[in-house]
Amino acid sequence: MDSSPRSSFTGKIKRTPWWMKSLTGWSYVIYEMLFQKMQARHLKNPLPLPPLHDVTCIITGSTSGIGLETARQLAVSGAHVVMAVRNQSAAFDLIMKWQDERQGTSLLSVEVMELNLLSLTSVVRFARAWNSRSKPLQVLINNAGIFSMGEPQKFSKDGYETHQQVNFLAPALLSILLLPSLVKGSPSRIINVNSIMHYMGSVDTDDMNFILGKEEFNSTKAYSSSKLAQVMFNSVLQKRLPPEAGISVLCVSPGTVHTNVTRDLPKLVQVAYNFIPLFLFSAQEGSRSALYAATAPEIPEYCKALKADEWPTCAYISHDCRPTRAANEAHNTRAANEVWEKTLDMIGLPLDAVEKLLQGEEVMCKYKDS
Repeated sequence: MDSSPRSSFTGKIKRTPWWMKSLTGWSYVIYEMLFQKMQARHLKNPLPLPPLHDVTCIITGSTSGIGLETARQLAVSGAHVVMAVRNQSAAFDLIMKWQDERQGTSLLSVEVMELNLLSLTSVVRFARAWNSRSKPLQVLINNAGIFSMGEPQKFSKDGYETHQQVNFLAPALLSILLLPSLVKGSPSRIINVNSIMHYMGSVDTDDMNFILGKEEFNSTKAYSSSKLAQVMFNSVLQKRLPPEAGISVLCVSPGTVHTNVTRDLPKLVQVAYNFIPLFLFSAQEGSRSALYAATAPEIPEYCKALKADEWPTCAYISHDCRPTRAANEAHNTRAANEVWEKTLDMIGLPLDAVEKLLQGEEVMCKYKDS
């Protein structure tokens, strides 16, 4: 299969060289970085949240950066927050810190559960443990992600390129396996923290591991590909969820956020990066789009309207908490369905997994927890 995206309208192949996609993508990144604070000037920081005492939220990657801020603010607003993390001790330390900062006020409702996205078996184990409680889940935030900038290609123990597994495959598996709990919590939401870099992504379903040598591997290609695949997969997921399920599926862009992503690059690059904090969002500012998507009352109606209009992608919320358009490649419905089928095969689920889970049937995953 040719790796170039197909037009869902003409069926013709569109061949876009990587250098051209990269140039276009970086132009989006630079524009966002330079103007994001101006575009988001109408937003308060932190973003005001409504009382959330009857809301349960699972947040992956919540011990640092955007995920940490998202978890903290949801917990302070009264939500029951489940920190789904690999480093449990770091999560417990954060909970103690947050509680100390409240100076003896009411206890936060936060718990910690182990989840390692580099292991699909760990994802199955987590989902099974949560679903076994038979408790409703209102919000799932797939926040955890990696961008191993400048590093050589790496693979998980499951055999998948690490950007694809952590940023896309593992969250996809988690989202589907938690559908029974999300239905119980209806109206509920699946929120995927995406990136403007999906604009430079290209998904080849025959070579999602970048091992066939069609293109030379680099971390930017892998990261942007994983983020584009995330939008395409969740667009199909939203279409396959019937209205009565009451589940809204969204992707959000946090903006260009100051993180430790350059820690493995040369010192000169790190110094240059640290000279531009004037333009970058803090983690608290970067958390606003996910918090808006998780709590804004208008989100379900917005997602329902997009679906009724047969919009080709799931809802996409920009860094300024406004609806925006995902990359053109994400609007290719034929390619999105190819990504959907390939992904289900890679994460070990049958093609009718969503339908079976919504009907209350058990679905077997090849990465079952033994």
